[in-house]
Amino acid sequence: MEFQARIRALREDHDMTQQQVADYLGTSQTMYARYERGANELPLRHLIALCRLYQVSADYILGLSSDK
Repeated sequence: MEFQARIRALREDHDMTQQQVADYLGTSQTMYARYERGANELPLRHLIALCRLYQVSADYILGLSSDK
């Protein structure tokens, strides 16, 4: 599973909207939607923030591990 699918699945598992996650990251909903679609690269600072938000490892989000 690619990271785009993982961040979407994590968001949906936590019953959050794209807008809520975008607000947490300090970005726009449009930009966050681009991350989920793979249209834009996910900045490292946002990857770290998502790891903290969902309490998972970066390896999990990046698809390098199946262990959260």
